Amino acid sequence: MAQDVLCEVNSCKYWAAGNKCNASSIYVVSHHGKKASNSGETDCKTFEPKV
Repeated sequence: MAQDVLCEVNSCKYWAAGNKCNASSIYVVSHHGKKASNSGETDCKTFEPKV
């Protein structure tokens, strides 16, 4: 399992310095439930905006 999860979305509440993700788990899905063939066809459902 990955030790470090990197994320550049600094508008997410789980984003931390050094582009680290502080979420306890990560949930990634493919667009519209279709089989993804590249990273551009996936979404991070863990994202929550900073308040």
